Amino acid sequence: MEFQPSVFQPAEILLPKPGTDLTKWAVIACDQFTSQPEYWQAVEETTGDAPSTLRLILPEALLNAPDAAARIAAINAVMEQYLSKGLFRTLENAMLYIERTQSDGNIRRGLLGMVDLEQYDFTLNSGALVRATEGTVLERVPPRVRVRQNAPVELPHVMLLIDDPNQTVIEPLALERADMEALYAFDLQQGGGHLEGWRLNGAQISAVAAGLAGLCRPEEQSRKYGLKNAPPMLFAVGDGNHSLAAAKQCYEDLKKVTPQEQWAALPSRYALAEVVNLYDPALQFEPIHRVVSGVDPEALLSAFQAFYPEASHNAGEGHRIEYIHANGSGTLTVPNPASQLAVGTLQVFLDNYLQRHGGEIDYIHGGEVTERLGRERGCIGFRLPGMQKEELFQTVMTDGVLPRKTFSMGRAQDKRYYMEARKIQ
Repeated sequence: MEFQPSVFQPAEILLPKPGTDLTKWAVIACDQFTSQPEYWQAVEETTGDAPSTLRLILPEALLNAPDAAARIAAINAVMEQYLSKGLFRTLENAMLYIERTQSDGNIRRGLLGMVDLEQYDFTLNSGALVRATEGTVLERVPPRVRVRQNAPVELPHVMLLIDDPNQTVIEPLALERADMEALYAFDLQQGGGHLEGWRLNGAQISAVAAGLAGLCRPEEQSRKYGLKNAPPMLFAVGDGNHSLAAAKQCYEDLKKVTPQEQWAALPSRYALAEVVNLYDPALQFEPIHRVVSGVDPEALLSAFQAFYPEASHNAGEGHRIEYIHANGSGTLTVPNPASQLAVGTLQVFLDNYLQRHGGEIDYIHGGEVTERLGRERGCIGFRLPGMQKEELFQTVMTDGVLPRKTFSMGRAQDKRYYMEARKIQ
């Protein structure tokens, strides 16, 4: 698929009107802190009765709750109420430059606009300009579709990554803020850091479009990835893939009852998203380890050896995977691996083994936690090496989407907060 100027473009962006308490307005992405109800209770107490995006989202922990339909109806009603009461101001044909001061003090730079869902495909071996980085769990999409399908507005927590080591698209904007309209600057609640946003002028929007087109040039893609005649890849979905997949499904459903000549005018054809450079220093990749429970560790390791006959416990070239269980620890080395990443080598085996023998996988952040849980009876932990940033696009283009839970982008409190909105009906 060739580069299309429409793949990422300005949007009609809704912001809360002046005078709104933005600290109460903005809340973190709905898929964070799902096992920590005390976090969401603190958000509730902070927000109180003030206008807030908390009233416009359904936390992931409640997606399949018995009263989910009633909650979704209430959310849509509040959206309509906020619109009818003039809570929003509208920025026509707008693209925003964003600086997010994270909880660690580092500043992450982003670009907010809308992505064309015609250019997005989350299937395994997609050749689309916009691709998922990890496997989409299809059963997780319908609940999100129910949240979106009748909603009058959308609020984005999708983060798209560009592979721009020379910093040609977003970083130059940091030097041009004086030429932009300042929109907001405030502290985020619950330790989320600080958020500032500016509106790009026409020349800056044109420069962004030219920069994105440059990343898609065949010679640029060939230079970076060594793949000749491969379909170009511009955006990798870093966060919010299931929400973007739900937006795609809603659009595809509407296409079935809409004449093709009207598809381009459908608001649901697009979705708001923030673009971040993969090489932004504030963006940190952290490995997600595995702990397998309900298994005999020694039997599992023997099966690993049978699955990969050339694997050894010796250091050498190949994928190295550390393991630990109650009776020992070590490192497995798989030479000449078929997968680009060690996590792919491990996950292929684990999926095969657990399907035949049973057991469960937990996906763990932190090596120390992995070691502690791996030493428990009937468990084994696997510590995986971190993925280098330059491996992301190369791997997706070569292998297709990554194994689920390959990496995490930073700490939970540094995920995107809901701030901007857009009409989708």
